[in-house]
Amino acid sequence: MSDLLSRRSEPGTERFTLRALVSIGCLFAAVPAFAQADLAGATAKLTLQVATAILGEKCRRVEAPNPASFASVSLHRTFHDDFDSHPLLDERWAPHYAGGAAWPEARYWGGAGSDFRRKTSYNGEQQIYVDPRYGGRETTPLGLDPFKVKDGVLSIVASRTPPALKTVLFDNEYISGILTTQSRFSQKYGYFEIRAKIPVGVGVWPAFWMLADDGGWPPEVDVMEGRGQRPGDLAMTTHWRIPETQRVERCGFDFRVPDAPTVFHDYGVLWQPDRITYFIDRQPVSEIKVPVGFHEPMYMIVNLAMGSKTFEGVGFVDGESPNIVAFEIDRISAYQIDER
Repeated sequence: MSDLLSRRSEPGTERFTLRALVSIGCLFAAVPAFAQADLAGATAKLTLQVATAILGEKCRRVEAPNPASFASVSLHRTFHDDFDSHPLLDERWAPHYAGGAAWPEARYWGGAGSDFRRKTSYNGEQQIYVDPRYGGRETTPLGLDPFKVKDGVLSIVASRTPPALKTVLFDNEYISGILTTQSRFSQKYGYFEIRAKIPVGVGVWPAFWMLADDGGWPPEVDVMEGRGQRPGDLAMTTHWRIPETQRVERCGFDFRVPDAPTVFHDYGVLWQPDRITYFIDRQPVSEIKVPVGFHEPMYMIVNLAMGSKTFEGVGFVDGESPNIVAFEIDRISAYQIDER
């Protein structure tokens, strides 16, 4: 989820704020709509089609090519949640960004400083991520639950902060939710997929993305980011750092899926040793040669942020923003590439 986290203090990252927005310029205009596919679901085995053409240094769209230019990649499932139960009932997900030894677990449940990694301030976000155990400035849990499950669908719900809790919740305009598998599930290479509806509205910023499990940034893989002010417009982007200059680069594309707010679609990424391929409804739509720095296993993040100063097409929340908005998720799965 572009321009991330408290890792922004790393050397050279500050140069990213303006320069990287124009460094590559690969976020192009939308393309014709994708048809809703009749998908088999998150089966134990999966086969995807990927291009075989030699890659250049920049990302590129996968246009409708000759089938002869594609090869099959077979995979087996390694992670799956179809959200038949609350996501916090087991140990698969954490409802906050993970921390290290300097930030003991208790700091996440409440008290001064407990908003650490419950939002990404650098992005100008206006929500705080909560869960039933979280107490904000207080040490007593507030019982706020942004995760709702019904008929096998998880909704991450963002809502305006109750006035009585505004100060307790560090004066954030919204409460919302995040789920991350850091230190719980990560994988080097493979296919990572979400099936979801993409919510819209002023300030609405849903995302499914990946970071290195060792805590470094970048690399970052944004499998899907919704632009709330542009219904049906979503971005798929890769981020990396140039070691010699410490400059952060990115390359990706916008795609137009007109019924994305109302119909479930599959958004995925296949990470192979030589290339990263993005998929919509399991059809390849763009690819990039694996950049420098993609060495460590990556973990998954799904969240609904509100407000952004860095991601175009989201904007800051205002009176036109929805009082309540839901990011509906049918399932999240990961697959590993079969050995040949």
